[in-house]
Amino acid sequence: MDGKSQTKRGQGVVQWGLSVPFILMHFVPLGALWVDVSAMDWALCGVLYVVGMFFVTAGYHRYFSHRAFKTSRWMQFILAFGAQTSAQKGALWWSSHHRHHHRHSDQDDDVHSPRHGFWWSHVGWILSDRYMHTDYDAIKDMAKYPELRFLNRYHILPSVFLGSLCFLTGGWGALCIGFFLSRILLYHGTFLVNSLAHVIGRPRYDTGDDSKNSWIIAMLTLGEGWHNNHHHYQSSTTQGFYWWEIDMTYAALKVMAWMGLVWDLRRPSDRFRATNWLNGPETEVPTLLSDLPSLPSLPSLPELPAFPELPDMADLQELSSPPTPSVQSGR
Repeated sequence: MDGKSQTKRGQGVVQWGLSVPFILMHFVPLGALWVDVSAMDWALCGVLYVVGMFFVTAGYHRYFSHRAFKTSRWMQFILAFGAQTSAQKGALWWSSHHRHHHRHSDQDDDVHSPRHGFWWSHVGWILSDRYMHTDYDAIKDMAKYPELRFLNRYHILPSVFLGSLCFLTGGWGALCIGFFLSRILLYHGTFLVNSLAHVIGRPRYDTGDDSKNSWIIAMLTLGEGWHNNHHHYQSSTTQGFYWWEIDMTYAALKVMAWMGLVWDLRRPSDRFRATNWLNGPETEVPTLLSDLPSLPSLPSLPELPAFPELPDMADLQELSSPPTPSVQSGR
């Protein structure tokens, strides 16, 4: 055996040998059983998850993959560095494969369509030999920057920097829980968009694929769960098209726009939002239960026997009244 899995999904072969570091990462938080872990370490885990998810969604996805807003060159570098602290490879690698996904969404050549199976779409494709390398031809607009190519080549550096910072400032507890556990949660939070956002939820637009809007995934990923909206208008900075579709990544980018850090944030026009609906706007019912399967109908209760009809009140009064004596006039 050469370290390759014999299980194929028509897209490549899982490289188990090269996947050992990724797999072992999932066991590192168990080190908390042998080290002191404080409430601050758990709080750090939560903060790093939210901050990391912002850089993944705003950086990897909306900026590098879709150019949904504009920014300066130094801020572009910060977005790439921050995104790569997630340990999800380089910004150029991530965005080149994501652009490929949109060109072939839910078709045979899709990188991570759930039609190839949950396991493959969630994590198998990342471990595949076919997708190890960056397709620079698909990302020429970003590959022209040497600092991004450097980060892409040495993609592990930002995550090593963050992990080292956690250890130096908080010790083993901060490393095991604050850094490693937050990276693992960030992995699978991100991967949910690939594996489940084409499976659960409700589609609003006819996009020619299986993409759906899911509030559950949107809450876990700061707004990425409005996936059918995104496939309808890929370069929109916001993925929540209506007030009830919460998009925390867009809210943070709005704040950054007020500060002058980013600009030209894109939103769909009312006319564009109203085009290509599957069933029409009148069927849109905002509800937190829209992702959940419908409950089974309850069995019908047996029909109760009808009560005997009660006599009319006038009849009852006539029966209870004494007879009125007849009066005869004498002559």
